[in-house]
Amino acid sequence: MPSTENSPRRSSPPALAAFRPLVRAIACTIVPEAAAMDEKAWDEFDALMDSALADRPRELRRRLELFLRAIEWLPVIRFGRRFTSLEPAQRARFLSMLENHPAQIIRSGFWGLRTLVLLGYYGRPETVAAIGYAASPRGWEARR
Repeated sequence: MPSTENSPRRSSPPALAAFRPLVRAIACTIVPEAAAMDEKAWDEFDALMDSALADRPRELRRRLELFLRAIEWLPVIRFGRRFTSLEPAQRARFLSMLENHPAQIIRSGFWGLRTLVLLGYYGRPETVAAIGYAASPRGWEARR
């Protein structure tokens, strides 16, 4: 399919395409305001996350995919349902358990995923404008 000006074509599939519903559920749990995003905002969110993962080693992306599968299915043990089927409070409790897990690898996985979610949400131009963020390469000098 030829690309047009209005539909950019990606040279490879998005890094987390198979996990979009799960990533969105996680994002809405970490940043509740994300639930109000429209499809255009979600597309920007996805593009930012994909861009951040594009240059990462394949092994790291595979570990992220494994971690996402675990997040989707481990709640079945405690709640009897997958993560994407949980109520928001249950999702928050489950993610809190990962955030404070005794195993460092689990905590590190959660914080890496959280960082990607925050990048996807706060890296969008609309959010940058809404929160009044005005970063400058001059740093604090720009405020003087």
